[in-house]
Amino acid sequence: MSGPPAAGRWAGPPSLAHPPQRGWHLREWSAEFLGTFALVLGGLSAVCLDFGQGSPVPHLIPSASLRLLLTGLLFAGTGSLVAISPPGRLSGAHINPCVTIAFWAGGHVSRDDLFGYLGCQFAGAVAGDLAVHWLWGPIGLSVKDGLTAPQSGVTPLAAIGIEALMTGILVLAIFSCISFTRTAHLTPLVLWLVVALLVWKGAPYTDCSLNPARSLGPAVVMGDYHLLWVYFVGPPLGALVAAWLYLSLARGHRPLTAKLYHDARFRSVLGSRLPARRP
Repeated sequence: MSGPPAAGRWAGPPSLAHPPQRGWHLREWSAEFLGTFALVLGGLSAVCLDFGQGSPVPHLIPSASLRLLLTGLLFAGTGSLVAISPPGRLSGAHINPCVTIAFWAGGHVSRDDLFGYLGCQFAGAVAGDLAVHWLWGPIGLSVKDGLTAPQSGVTPLAAIGIEALMTGILVLAIFSCISFTRTAHLTPLVLWLVVALLVWKGAPYTDCSLNPARSLGPAVVMGDYHLLWVYFVGPPLGALVAAWLYLSLARGHRPLTAKLYHDARFRSVLGSRLPARRP
């Protein structure tokens, strides 16, 4: 099902060769579910491995800072692998509501896909953390299955600001890469390094969510919603501000695609200036 393209937000991008399509795109939405499931399962398994009680890694690597860096590399690496996988090439591998919201703000995502992507991302994250809970058992419970919360001394307001800043950096990195044909294909590699560094430096303050879906999964599994609102305010706020800044200041270099790894062999229901199969 498809229809007329959705209008862009914020003085929209120059006309897209392939505007975003309206309608129910169950294949893309299912790919987002699978991608987010894999991100949460792989990423939070890294948290359990590196910080869980009963795991051998804390004894092998006593430095918490080094283990945070390792966790960031594994977590971000999972996301990058999703991006280059067939499901990721189909949906664009947003696997994060903030990324979808940022692309929607730029006119690359229709309203139908905005809600379809977000719903499947949240569902995939809950399913992924249920798998973590089953797979890691007591080791996972020792780190609350990856539950995010501001650390000691960090107020909720400060945590919102930190999460907004880090998510803004993430969105700016994505937009900067996919605005040039020479760098678009390098986006998964760049994000692997960017997210790993953000986790390394940001986790001691907020657990470095960057992703409301990633925070929702453990909250649902653990039944702890006390500070979940922080991660539903900070990251989306940072994503919207970063998208607005980029689209306002870099008018000559708008995103060429709404996929983190664009492959012309896969169909695209998202806005694109690159060759793409249409539904």
